[in-house]
Amino acid sequence: MEPQLKQNNLAIPLAIVIAGALIAAAVYFGNAGAGGASALQPQGAEQLTGDLEQMKPISADDHIRGNLNAPVKIVEYSDPECPFCKRFHDTMKQVMNEYGKDGKVAWVYRNFPLDQLHPKARSEATAIECAGELGGNDKFWAYADRLYEVTPSNNGLDPMELHNIAQYVGLDMTKFNTCLTSDTFAQHIEDDVQNAVATGGNGTPWSIVVAPSGKKYPLSGAQPYESVKQLIEIALKDK
Repeated sequence: MEPQLKQNNLAIPLAIVIAGALIAAAVYFGNAGAGGASALQPQGAEQLTGDLEQMKPISADDHIRGNLNAPVKIVEYSDPECPFCKRFHDTMKQVMNEYGKDGKVAWVYRNFPLDQLHPKARSEATAIECAGELGGNDKFWAYADRLYEVTPSNNGLDPMELHNIAQYVGLDMTKFNTCLTSDTFAQHIEDDVQNAVATGGNGTPWSIVVAPSGKKYPLSGAQPYESVKQLIEIALKDK
């Protein structure tokens, strides 16, 4: 009889937990359906593990939008075929429009292609890197912006678009094609991936906000602009 008694004692609190979860889910999806802001969790994410202090130091060799000496830096590890990354790319452009113009925030882009979900993503990461190699920082960001703009995400980009984008941003097509088919950036991209995982990234987008004090704050998933803004304001005060 004792096992049955334990089951009865557990039944009520378990029912309460389940009911609470159902209510929370209803509120969440109700808000999302009504156009309310909600965070999009990182694609391919599992439980976060790792150490933010393992983040590779930011240097002039990074792809940086804004002032390298900005007090706050947001390091984003991104997959160009991830639909959440596509949305977060626009969010980060909004961040730079508000905080980048006066030098408060710099955006650092690193690669995190999720090969199992998006087999095309690594070649797209190569294309973005080739744009930077051939045209410098401005072309890197112009190419990345255009790619995130035109991709349908979820491994849906026609590979020919990589060449079209190169033409669109004004790259030397012969040099671009040679770079795209080479393994010039294979190790660099893999190093980015391994660094993302080491810092706790198990899905994309995975970002780390670095405060003036050097303290690092995790930013997981395609958080809405207001949430990112709130974290930036916290980081700016952390000197």
